[in-house]
Order: sequence, then structure tokens, then C-alpha cells
Amino acid sequence: MNFSLPVEYRSFLPRFYRLASVSVLSNMMVPLAGLCDTAFLGHLEDITYLAGVILGSILFDYLYRVLKFIRSGTNAITAQAMGRDDEEGILLAILRSGLIALIIAFIILILQYPIEKIGFTLLSGSPEIEVSGINYFYARIWGAPAVLLNFVFIGWFLGREMKAAIFLLSFVGNFSNIGLDYLMIYRWSWGSMGAGLATAISQYLALFIALIFMIFSVRWNGIPKLISKILDMEELKSIIVLKGNILIRFLGLITTYSIFTNLSALLGTEVLAANGLLLQIALLSQFTVQGIGMTTQTLTGNFKGKGTIEQILPLLVVSIINSLLIASSFAFIPFFFPKTIFKILTDHSEISETAIQYSLWLLPLLCLTATAFMLEGYFIGLKEGSTLRNGVLTAFSLGFLPLAILSYYWQNNHLLWSALTAYMATLMITLFLQLPKVQKNHTFQFQESE
Repeated sequence: MNFSLPVEYRSFLPRFYRLASVSVLSNMMVPLAGLCDTAFLGHLEDITYLAGVILGSILFDYLYRVLKFIRSGTNAITAQAMGRDDEEGILLAILRSGLIALIIAFIILILQYPIEKIGFTLLSGSPEIEVSGINYFYARIWGAPAVLLNFVFIGWFLGREMKAAIFLLSFVGNFSNIGLDYLMIYRWSWGSMGAGLATAISQYLALFIALIFMIFSVRWNGIPKLISKILDMEELKSIIVLKGNILIRFLGLITTYSIFTNLSALLGTEVLAANGLLLQIALLSQFTVQGIGMTTQTLTGNFKGKGTIEQILPLLVVSIINSLLIASSFAFIPFFFPKTIFKILTDHSEISETAIQYSLWLLPLLCLTATAFMLEGYFIGLKEGSTLRNGVLTAFSLGFLPLAILSYYWQNNHLLWSALTAYMATLMITLFLQLPKVQKNHTFQFQESE
């Protein structure tokens, strides 16, 4: 594909597409597994299982999707170390990140009871839906150590461009989830508890694959020398600051989607289920696009480590173009095939009809999200966490919150979707305005170091 760029700018394209194709495929498997959860539960006679899992998933959006800062931070640190050919830095990236992941996972397991109590006190839903959601929560929570360590491994594999490891880890984790869903939901009738347990077990199977790849890709004789360096306070502080800013990014995004889902519940079970189905399509697009975003993080960090700063902006242009093509394709699926796509997800015609009414919001939402995610990949790759943090806080407070409040006041689902779209539009504009300044600073730093 020729974007009329100079030859030296296009030199990264084959590498970009090789890594992006694997990242996209592996990332697509996550929402596809979620769609299978939805399809299995959506075809049960009792809809409270589906609604309960949608509600209970909000807590895991906080616990897991928020904690994806571990993956992004590990990716950025590893990619820059790879660019510098720093073998010691590459090993320290996974050892330090793995230690942080295990500590957080242990805290989650210790605090699971108060997390459940506080979470379901804040969430809205009928008593039957809450019971279903709680059963899902307690079954899935035991997968926390595997989930967080898998984030570390995926970030590390991405930074090292280990495409086979990324794909196989995702393949085993997500397709085992689908198989376990079939057994536990359809065959054994375990409902929402079965959905949670299937997800937890599949994460441990994925972790097993990740450990195998690590065993054969690390020079173990060098690790004893690094033990004392793992707890280097200055380096840990730098990592924690970067990952803390990325954490705020994920927290802002998930808070936005969680409020959206909670406000959907206040509009009724039918609206909650319909919005949940549309979000499954939105998440499928976002996870797919995020595969390109993760590639942008990796190559941006690698280019920064090598000092080839001139390739970073062309990389961003290529990423945005490809992500927009993917996002618009997903947005048009329910537009052209509304009855087909929603019939796959549920037998309840009233929910399908409600979802069709609001599917028009997918096109602006997904295209804005795609562009914003590529800009985020650029800033994470350069380890510009503070810029990302400020953009997310601006998007939440000025873009999303005012319209979300109005949607609650007027009990209007269109306003609720406009709030979600405004969040992404504000984030995209805020990050875009910072782009020239950041690029100039990093170019100047490179020139000074020569």
C-alpha cells in the first residue's frame, strides 16, 4: 500500500503489517469470546442471566481493563529497550512488571468481598439481576493472577515483536473460553456462574502457554545478576509514574463505559440489554483497532530507542488510516444487516428492535475511537504518560459528563450515546493539539544527544 511517502518513511510498512495482523487477530479474539458469552446467555429463556453478566462485567472492566496499564507500560519499556539493544533492560521489564502484577492480583483476591459489596451497592439492577451478577463475579475473580500476568506477557511479547507467542496465547485463552462456555452454560446449565468460571479457567490455560514461550526465549543464566536491580527504587519510581498515568487513561475510559452501562440500567432492562448488544459490536471494533494501536506503541517505542524519530509521524498516519477502515467496516455491519446480526446474539425480538434504533451512533463513535486510540499509542510509545492522562481527564469532565447528566435527567438513550461519542471526540481533539509540541520535544532531545 503506497501512501505517497518518501521511501525511507515506507521502510517500516512490511514490519508494521506483520505485527499489526497478529495483534489485530489476537485482540479480536477477546470480544469474540465475549460475544459467545452473550450469545449463549442471550438464548437462555431467562434473560436475567444475560443482564446479570452485563452488570457484573462492569466490575471486571474496572479490575481488568483498567489494569491493562500493566500491558501498555510493559510494551513501551520493552520496545525502547529493544531499540537500544539493551538485553538487561528487556529482562528487567518483565521481572519488574511481573512483580507489580502479582502484588496487585494478591490484593484483589484478599479484597474480593468488599469489592463485590461496594460494586453492587453502586450498580443498579433488579434483585434477580444482581444475584446473577454476583454469581458471575465470585466465579471469575479467581482468575485475577493469571489475567494480570498475561497482561505482562502480552506487553513483553509485543515489545519484542514475538508474533507467534502473542497469537497462540490469545488463541488458547479465548477459544478455550468458548469451549468452556458451551459446557458450563449450555450443557451444564450453570448460567452466569458458568460464564465467570469459564473465563477464569481459560486465563490460566493462556498463562501456561505464555510461560512455555518465556522458558525458551530467556537466557536464564543472566537472571541471578538482575535480582538486586529489580527493586532499584529510582527505576521502579519511573515505571510506577508511567504506569500510573496510563492507569488513569484506562480508568477514565472504563469509568465512562461503566457509567454508560449503569445509566442504561436505569432506563430499564430492555434498554440495558439493547445497549449491551451494541457495546459488544463496539468492543469488537475497539479491540480490533487496539491491535493496531498496540503495534503503534511498539514501533514508536522502538523507533525512539533507535533514534529514528523521523519515522514516527508516518507510522501514526498509516495507523490512523488503517484503523479508520476497520472501524467504519464494523459500524456498517448492523446498518446493512441489522436483523441478522442481532438475531445471532438474542432470540428476544424486542431487544433487537431497540438495539436497531440506536445503532446509528456506532459510526461516529467507532471512527472517533479509532483515531483517539492511535494517538494514545503514539504517546504511550514515547512514554508521554502525563499528556495521555490530561487528555482523558479533559474528555471525561468536558466531553462525557455534562451530556451523561442530561441523559439521566431527561431519561433519553440518544443523549446517553451522544455523551459516549463526545468523550471520544474530546479525547481525540485534546491529544491532536499536543502532537506538534511532543514531536518537536523528542526531535530536539535526539538532536541534543547526538
